[in-house]
Amino acid sequence: MTNPAFLEVTGVNKSFGPLQVLKECSFSVNKGETVVLIGPSGSGKSTLLRCINLLEPPSDGSIRFQGKEITEDLRNADKLRAQIGMVFQNFELFQHLNAVENIMLAPMKVLGYSRHDAHDLAVELLKKVHIPDRADHLPDELSGGQQQRVAIARALAMKPKLMLYDEPTSALDPEMIREVLDVMTELSADGMTSVCVTHEMGFARRAADRIIFMEQGSIIENASSDVFFGGEVSPRAQQFLNQILH
Repeated sequence: MTNPAFLEVTGVNKSFGPLQVLKECSFSVNKGETVVLIGPSGSGKSTLLRCINLLEPPSDGSIRFQGKEITEDLRNADKLRAQIGMVFQNFELFQHLNAVENIMLAPMKVLGYSRHDAHDLAVELLKKVHIPDRADHLPDELSGGQQQRVAIARALAMKPKLMLYDEPTSALDPEMIREVLDVMTELSADGMTSVCVTHEMGFARRAADRIIFMEQGSIIENASSDVFFGGEVSPRAQQFLNQILH
């Protein structure tokens, strides 16, 4: 008997009023795997990501995380989100707290860490994202890339089983994109299970185990990175790749 997938999305639909944004979306993610969602703007990628941690409850369909159905009782959404880290386009840092304090907050409030232990954890995570010297800096004293790395460290502070990234580099200047993608690549190499919405094809080629291509709310392509970038894809996916790579 095969083990169930770490994350399993089956037949998920999502509508906002009369507008159907997701249409029968199904895919699975194995433990330690990095899956990248790509596709044109408005194809439903970010909505699908938000459904996974119930920021947007699906209209119907099933989402199983670590073998358990998570959409049946939305009262458990906060408990679920403690196990799923999410990094947004905009860094969502508290502007009045420095880098260390931003990272300390959730372990103290949610996990019951002492201030001392939370501080030690935050310092370690700033080393992990390569900005230990920015511990005492407020967000407006940091570059965009540094702020996003603090946001990643903050998500990691909850010791998540799964990381979700929603276009984490789209608000960054080009020279800052690489430093954030390098951290994400290192986390994937360390075995962190992750699902990432991005337009950065270099990252997708380098770090992804599988690529999911979406259009108009549907999953059009679900292939290994090698197959996808090797050209063995549908004409529509190939057209998208040609536009984004050239």
